[in-house]
Amino acid sequence: MVDNRAAQDDADGTPEQWRNTILAGLANYIDAGSIVAGSVALALWKDIYHLSDSFIGLIGAFSANAISAGVGALIGGWLCDKVGRKKIYQWDMLVYAIGMSLLVFAVAPWMIVVGFIIVGLAVGADIPASWSLIAEQAPDKARGKHSGVAQMLWYLGPVVVLLLSLALTNLGILGARIVFAHLLVIALGLTLLRSKMRESERWEEARDEARESGIPRPGIGELFKRKHLGSLAMLIGMYGFWNLWSGTNGFFFPYILRTVGAASQFESVAVQALSFAVGMASIWLVFMRLSDKVNQRLLFAISAIIQIVGMALLALFPLTMPLAILHVFLLQFGGGFGAQSFFQLWSAELFPTMLRSTAQGLAFAIVRIGLGIFSFFVPILTATGFTTLAWILVGFLAISGVVGILWAPRNEGKSLDQLEAERAA
Repeated sequence: MVDNRAAQDDADGTPEQWRNTILAGLANYIDAGSIVAGSVALALWKDIYHLSDSFIGLIGAFSANAISAGVGALIGGWLCDKVGRKKIYQWDMLVYAIGMSLLVFAVAPWMIVVGFIIVGLAVGADIPASWSLIAEQAPDKARGKHSGVAQMLWYLGPVVVLLLSLALTNLGILGARIVFAHLLVIALGLTLLRSKMRESERWEEARDEARESGIPRPGIGELFKRKHLGSLAMLIGMYGFWNLWSGTNGFFFPYILRTVGAASQFESVAVQALSFAVGMASIWLVFMRLSDKVNQRLLFAISAIIQIVGMALLALFPLTMPLAILHVFLLQFGGGFGAQSFFQLWSAELFPTMLRSTAQGLAFAIVRIGLGIFSFFVPILTATGFTTLAWILVGFLAISGVVGILWAPRNEGKSLDQLEAERAA
């Protein structure tokens, strides 16, 4: 019994590997936490500084949720493959801390804008570094399980921020500053803890091999050649349309809460926190347990169908509390083992070591920048009516599902070396 348990622990990863996964995955916590904290604070800043709707929209487009994060991922991903993962995922947290400090102590609109841009750049740069590290140090048959930890942290960030914001509501803008401060403290702690992590062995081996052979490091143009272009297009199409749904959904979710009578701040936060909790349960019970063992394409297809059905309910039937709860459950449960979790996993598996972070950064940049541009048109879409918008969002999920179902890979249980050999062949 003891031997079997030890063998299972070894197959899932050593304590050091799990520690590295958590330290790297906290990038997701900070990313999602920054987005939600920003949305909470903006409503307060709007009243304090009399900010216009267009100014708020501009901040949203260039914040950690969109364009600046995309630019950061593009630059950070390229640097990760050039100088290593550790240099990026350690020092970008200091850059993040600078931006977050501006938000904690903001006393003028320019500090808000600059703070959000710096935070977005740092968060974006951290994503490809962290995701590459997680995939490269995880056991071959537990890569999905380790990736799932990072996704759970992505869901945990909003839950903590929402609950903190609720508890500190009476403090007004001071409460928002405290929420930002907790993210600042985590970033500084990560800078210290990550300094004790070692560089990715897989990246070091690939770098040394390239030096010995005299082969130059592949540039970003390599991704647009036939060998990699299909994988890149699949990832962007699958995750891009899903992200358009996710980003737009945030705009009309408050409408759902108001319509079914959950208008109070407590009820609103409770429903949103519950929705993230369902997503975390889905990652734990489905994605982390099955993604390394079963047909990944089939698993993704089930997720896509569940989310499409959940979204279509709002387009087909009158909005009631039971329907809203069912909608939230289906969308979050299906999403836990769907597009975002598989995007992290597949974007690490589909490219060779010296292009891995560059590819992740490019795909992430296109998706986030696309969302930033699209966000300018969301108010126009919401004006078309609730049912029309619901059908548009069904369409986004359907396109994402079709792309994933038709072109998703079958990588379960394979090592990164095996996958790279298959691509070379």
